[in-house]
Amino acid sequence: MNIFNTGDILQFAMRIEEDGEMFYRKAALNAEAKETRDFFNVMADEEARHKTVFSDMLKGIDVNPPAESYRGEYAAYLRDYIDGRVVFTKKEKDQAMSDSLDVAQAIRFAMGREVDSILYYHEAKQFIDKKHYAEIDKIIEEERKHFHKLADMQKKFK
Repeated sequence: MNIFNTGDILQFAMRIEEDGEMFYRKAALNAEAKETRDFFNVMADEEARHKTVFSDMLKGIDVNPPAESYRGEYAAYLRDYIDGRVVFTKKEKDQAMSDSLDVAQAIRFAMGREVDSILYYHEAKQFIDKKHYAEIDKIIEEERKHFHKLADMQKKFK
């Protein structure tokens, strides 16, 4: 029996992209060089676009959350679950959003999260209608490109 349905999987994906966007925006604020700030802002913009793709997929799906004891309970549960268990654990998120994170550390952290996202999306595909596979595959390819862009940027800081 699956605990999560397609809607949950897409909501997880949206949260992953939100977290990624927040991280890249924070990294841009912490960066001193304009080139580095611009790089992180472009990455954030791409994460925001990915969230929109997942949000559009979600619109075509019947989402039937379990009974709630208060409005928004299930959404809060999903948010807490994704924040604590999937790509960004609370500890990692706190470290990533720290003002003391330098550019090299931010790049290393982001590379790990991009790989985590790729793995998550590969696994999540089994829960998604096949009509969305091409969209998921496109996002996986973009996440791979993010990893390569980060690897190229990392070379500048070694």
